[in-house]
Amino acid sequence: MIQKEVLEEKMADYRQAGAAPQSEPERQYYFMARAKELVADMEEKLGRKPTCCVVTFGCQMNARDSEKLLGILTEVGFADNGEDEKSDFVIFNTCTVRDNADQRVYGRLGILNGYKKKNPAMKIGLCGCMMQEQGVVEKLQKSYRFVNLIFGTHNIFKFAELLVTMLESDDMIIDIWKDTNEIVEDLPIVRKYKFKSGTNIMFGCNNFCSYCIVPYVRGRERSREPKDIIREIEMLVKDGVIEIMLLGQNVNSYGKNLEHPVSFAQLLTEVEKIKGLERIRFMTSHPKDLSDELIEVMKHSKKICRHLHLPLQSGSTRILKAMNRHYTKEQYVDLALKIRREIPDIAITTDIIVGFPGETKEDVEETIDVIKKVQFENAFTFIYSKRTGTPAAAMENQVPEAEVKENFNKVLKTVQETARSRVGNLLGQTVTVLVEEKNEQDDSLVTGRMSNNTIVHFPGGEDLIGTLVNVHLDECHGFYYTGKIQ
Repeated sequence: MIQKEVLEEKMADYRQAGAAPQSEPERQYYFMARAKELVADMEEKLGRKPTCCVVTFGCQMNARDSEKLLGILTEVGFADNGEDEKSDFVIFNTCTVRDNADQRVYGRLGILNGYKKKNPAMKIGLCGCMMQEQGVVEKLQKSYRFVNLIFGTHNIFKFAELLVTMLESDDMIIDIWKDTNEIVEDLPIVRKYKFKSGTNIMFGCNNFCSYCIVPYVRGRERSREPKDIIREIEMLVKDGVIEIMLLGQNVNSYGKNLEHPVSFAQLLTEVEKIKGLERIRFMTSHPKDLSDELIEVMKHSKKICRHLHLPLQSGSTRILKAMNRHYTKEQYVDLALKIRREIPDIAITTDIIVGFPGETKEDVEETIDVIKKVQFENAFTFIYSKRTGTPAAAMENQVPEAEVKENFNKVLKTVQETARSRVGNLLGQTVTVLVEEKNEQDDSLVTGRMSNNTIVHFPGGEDLIGTLVNVHLDECHGFYYTGKIQ
């Protein structure tokens, strides 16, 4: 590992040489040094510290990427004020899983344009999955010329370099890569929480579900080396982290493309050995790759949380085949029930899409049947969103909107009914809870999360945030509990 302090000591030599290093991460630290100079000039002209805001759309992977962006911005001298309309530099880290995510970004850009007209020095950046989508950059070039910086998912590690280019130019800077095999370690990060953190174990996806744009915008799977993951988590634990979330589009296929292949279960076994780490979470798991080895590791683990997110998407084997999911209804149910038998206290949550092309009422009934059999603790239920560039977008038999809404409501009702019963099973028990924040509605309460991911609200002060406490579950309110510390 190249220590940040060592790299910074080399910056003066790099700057005197007048040429940026070609190796990473040295190259990015060179540009961070240059960016510090440019931001210092901004501070002198403004008479105050320049401000920034990173706005995240989408998943935990995006949230982790945003922490990297903010880490670099604060390293070079920006102050995070959390207000996009009042910042000197705003960057939107975008999502493109569903069309409404795109529309939210365009809508917000329109609002920001008004603020930029009042403050022409404001810089606006866009990055993330949406930037990799076909036609988006062309639309931005045509209708959103006030945007200063555009880059995608594959070259986020180049942010310092791109930042310098933007600060030194009045042009729209565009740097979109189609793909990459490069993984760059050891760049600054600013974490949202002191006591918990996400850690990328892999990037990209090889599954190519017919409705999903992710493999096209995130690229093919690339796994990080286990030693780099372990080293990062050890450093996080030294910095106060007690809960880690291992992140990947399909964590169950982790390690297959490494020079010396390692299974996800083997990685978890090594992560569990890290002293001081109390909790391990991960997402997302693909049913087709979830192994007996992983179930065994979870079953006997003292640190892996009793929660598994296992996307179903549809309960119809016919629709699953059209989705290119590589499992049947029966295989999914058998797997879920096996997990319940082996790990009785586990909570299983899922994703469900309603309205996939060609879906009939009979297909929806198959989905409802799976919900009743598996008894999910929660399900994120979505109406199918057509994504240009995916096979499903070109399929015939797109389901009428009225029919989709009717089916969606039936599925959602079933999820709510079964989940309430399942979640309520812990009523009256005392459980361990990680306190995460002050309650948003009541200052006398704090909010925490059980191992199975269920939320609990209970009386307490800010001094409890980041600690593990025992809480008696007094009342169940559908998807959450209220209780008191024991």
